[in-house]
Amino acid sequence: MIRTVLAATVAALLAGLVPATPAAASPAVTYTNPIAPQRADPHIVKHTDGFYYFTATAPEYDRIVLRRATTLQGLASAPETVIWRRHTSGEMAAHIWAPEIHFIDGRWYVYFAAGRSDDVWAIRMYVLENAGANPLSGTWVERGRIATPLNTFSLDATTFTHNGTRYLAWAQNDPAVGSGTNLYLARMANPWTITGAPVRIAVPTQSWETIGFRVNEGPAVTQRNGRVFMTFSASATDANYCIGLLTASASANLLNPASWTKSTQPVFRSNDATSQYGPGHNSFTVSEDGLSDILVYHDRNYREISGDPLNDPNRRTRYQKLYWNADGTPNFGIPVPDGVTPYRFRLHNTADRFIRHASFRARIDANVTALADSQFRIVPGLAGSGTVSLESTNFPGYYLRHRNFEVWLDRDDGSQTFRSDASFFRRAGLADTAAVSFEAANFAGRYIRQSAFLLYVQAVDTAGRADATFHLE
Repeated sequence: MIRTVLAATVAALLAGLVPATPAAASPAVTYTNPIAPQRADPHIVKHTDGFYYFTATAPEYDRIVLRRATTLQGLASAPETVIWRRHTSGEMAAHIWAPEIHFIDGRWYVYFAAGRSDDVWAIRMYVLENAGANPLSGTWVERGRIATPLNTFSLDATTFTHNGTRYLAWAQNDPAVGSGTNLYLARMANPWTITGAPVRIAVPTQSWETIGFRVNEGPAVTQRNGRVFMTFSASATDANYCIGLLTASASANLLNPASWTKSTQPVFRSNDATSQYGPGHNSFTVSEDGLSDILVYHDRNYREISGDPLNDPNRRTRYQKLYWNADGTPNFGIPVPDGVTPYRFRLHNTADRFIRHASFRARIDANVTALADSQFRIVPGLAGSGTVSLESTNFPGYYLRHRNFEVWLDRDDGSQTFRSDASFFRRAGLADTAAVSFEAANFAGRYIRQSAFLLYVQAVDTAGRADATFHLE
């Protein structure tokens, strides 16, 4: 296993990329969503030059855009450069979709899908190459179409390395299988050519994959904990669009379809409570410090769409932190509300216990797989005066507050009593100044603390400081 991890890290360094091995959940990161309006199918890579590079589908479907910044949030305001425009006739003249940018063997490559001027639905996969250090200013050369044995509708090419081998994953129609798109995988001879026979690793068969259309598309890969995880998007590109997950052992033959197990349910889907609809076509990147995995995806903030969803321009790019369960699997949670992303609060003197709500009672639990139950936004205090309040992620408008010194999750009723009970002063951690503690705004000297894994607002003596100290993750 050590040899495998080392080989993967060396391969990433040779490719010129920041190592892709995800890190632990700590420390916290925050971003403000949405990042980019009218930018779908987002792909972001962090390069060794200190920049993040971001490309996505423009709703006019006529060009490939690129922006860069030294921070993920900075991409929201970074200037955008058009690096390539569609042809006026023939191939690559319509439906310019889902670009991805990769740095391979010292050169930049963009993978994208495009149709023909005489048949806009004759969509195939294409590659651009740039030998310059800065892909916003270098010259892009068309390497042409990625040839596959099936000359059919194909799109969403992505590439990754595993155990020293580079692979291409993509979505394609096979008339022998039926309508819609399946997922395929093949080795690569070079960045624009596959080698050997591709294998079909996923077919849309479950109910959540076949709403509107039979769709498995938009593969994206992250590797951790001895496994290869491939997300994909399913169903029509409206509120039914969602993300599923394929999993393979890191020691398995990835070109054997039996090596892959598909999730029985979406791992990420629309959420009415947070007003996020049709999350999908994601990619993965890492936080600025390299210590957190970041999920990048698009969605809309409304459910109903007039006409064909492909003509609705308002898919927008968003970020949120990707967490990991105790069993080593990724936990996507739910699409968080617009605005500042939430935190988890880990108890100082345990490695695996977090504040969460259960039947609206606030407590400390381990292995909270219902991730959103343990995510809260730190917002300006309802009582003002420099305080903060802790708002639930999956119940927006509900806040942690104390009732008879017990901490509950309740809806803001607008009363002064509620606002006072739900407001706290954020203090340096009583047991660790790098962490946080929360002192009740209306009861000086009383802090949110755990006792027998339930949360209370209580006075804290020296021995109890760890019970009132939390690390942001």
